[in-house]
Order: sequence, then structure tokens, then C-alpha cells
Amino acid sequence: MTSLTAPLPLDHGPTWANRITLAPLTNLQSHADGSLSDDELDWLVARGDGGFAMVMTCAAHVSPEGQCWDGQLAVWDDRFLPGLTRLAEALRASGTVSCVQLQHGGVRSSQELSGHQPVGPWDDAAKGARALSTEEVQRTVQDFVDAAVRVERAGFDGVQVHGAHAYLLAQFLDTRANHRTDQYGGTAENRARVFHEVVDGIRAATGPDFQVGMRLTPERSGIPLAESTALAAELMGRGGLDHLDISSWDVTKTPFETAYDGLLIEHFTSLERGATRLGVAGGVVSAADAQWCLERGADFVTVGTAGILHHDFARRALADPAFAMTSTPVTREHLRTERLGADFIEYLATGWDDLVA
Repeated sequence: MTSLTAPLPLDHGPTWANRITLAPLTNLQSHADGSLSDDELDWLVARGDGGFAMVMTCAAHVSPEGQCWDGQLAVWDDRFLPGLTRLAEALRASGTVSCVQLQHGGVRSSQELSGHQPVGPWDDAAKGARALSTEEVQRTVQDFVDAAVRVERAGFDGVQVHGAHAYLLAQFLDTRANHRTDQYGGTAENRARVFHEVVDGIRAATGPDFQVGMRLTPERSGIPLAESTALAAELMGRGGLDHLDISSWDVTKTPFETAYDGLLIEHFTSLERGATRLGVAGGVVSAADAQWCLERGADFVTVGTAGILHHDFARRALADPAFAMTSTPVTREHLRTERLGADFIEYLATGWDDLVA
């Protein structure tokens, strides 16, 4: 049986020291122009100091029109390199593996913040969004590739492509709305094409020691489970990915589609994965939860809320099989002690139910 303390070698780049990684968490701490702030650096480096094997940034937008919220990290221009380089160096000094999550909001982007009309796979009048042309889809794929190259230049160990949570790439998978007639719509193969083009493009443009990951939504949002498992199998089978993270919201849940039995995550842990390492996320708040996921076939776990409430969750979970996240709500002082800045604390207090007293 695999232990949480076991190192995890990947096909490219550095070995992860254990099986616990930090989720890409929205924290609203970047400067208004998308550049790194001291608060954002401090919050992330504290998790590196706290024993997480891999520390990932929040979703960082790869093009100006892809911005979703204020205080979102940006990676679409070389002007952001000084802050990114500073963060990469600080994370390396903490002993963790570093990763930037690459994201584009698609129809969920904010015109008010970016000054650009939202774009996506289809016209969406309710969101004020227009459909990308075929050439614009290909240019957006290149935006992901260019951002990954920039992240590598900054000194990070890798990137994770955000293909989940109904942002741009996941929007292409939506069977309800993606009725494009070009090579990016209609059939399941066409709707998944951007995923392969982004991964293949990043892998071709970066070095042999650079890690490439992907985050997937396993169901709902117009994505049938049969299609998401097929896409996961394709991505892992092609050999371009080092890690694939299944964002299930709750690792213990059963599939939404009642035709399927068992646990949702087991539909993915049962897949052939080649050299790709498979992670799961959703409600992992104790050492026992994390170990339970490994016992069901995951290679690693991604921790969100528990990583917010404990900068050293990983270290404590690795040392104590009985360790569990503190009960909520917690005080603002608790969060300050855990190295969260004022903007992050306010976001949690106003946007998350019952987390902050």
C-alpha cells in the first residue's frame, strides 16, 4: 500500500517529495494589473515551508480577455516575469516543486475588469460573449503555450492547464452548447481537440525537465461521464502529461449519472495511465482522507480548504495519521497567522459559507 510519505517521481522534472499537493486556490491577492503581490508570495511560500510536495498558484489568466476576477494573477506578458521569477525562486528555496495553473475564463470572463468582450466556443447573449473564430481558437491555444514558456523562463518547475470548472477549455466539452461546425465542435473528438492541442503545444515548446499537468471536471456542466473518462484516458495515454487532477468537489461522491455504480473517482483510478500520475481533489481534510484516496488508486491528493486553514497541513498529516483540519468557522486572526493577506481573508469571509467567524 502506497504511503503518503512516499516520493512521487514524474516523467519530467523533479520528484515530488510526498503525495500531498496544494490546490490552485483563488485568493484575490495579486495587484490590479495582475502582477504578484507580497501577500500572494507569502501565502504560497508558507505552504512550501509547510511540507506540500507541489505548490500551485491560483488560476493565472493567459490572455487579457480571459480575466475572471479582480486580484487574479496574470501570465500573458513579459511584464509579469519579475514577480513570477521572484515567486519561483522563493518556492524553490522552500523545498517544494512549483507550478502555475494556466486559465482562460471564456464566457465567464469579466468585461468590466479586462476591458474586452468575453469570448468562448459559442455566442452567449446572457453573458455578453461572442464565439471565437477558428483562427481565434488557434490563437488562444498559442496563448496557453506562450504562457507556459514564460512560466518556464521564470523558473517554475511546471504548469497545470485548467480544463475544469466551466472555464474556457471545459466550455468546449459542453454537449449542451458547443454546436460549432468547425474542428472544435460537434463530435466528442472535436470538442476535446483544444485539450490535446494545448498539451502537445506546451510539451513541444518547453524543455525535457518541465512538468505539464491538467485539471479536469469529471461530470456535469454538460460533460457526460463517459466522455470525461474517455478524455482522461486519451490524455494519459498520449504521454504528454505528467499529472492529471480530477476535481470532483467530493472524493467520496458517487456519479451524478445514476447509470453508473461505485465511487466517481474510481471511474478514473481504474483507467490505464501510463507514466501520468493521477490525482484527486475534493473534501480532503485529514490524513485519513488522503490515505483513503491512495488506497483507491490515486497517486496523489490535492488539498484546498485544509491547506488554507493550515499552512503546514502536509507536514502534520505526514507525521500524524490522525491529523485532521481544525473545525470551522475560524477567526480572522487564525487566518492571518496562517499567512493569508487581508484581501484573501475578506474573500473567504464574504464568499465562503461558515468558514470565517
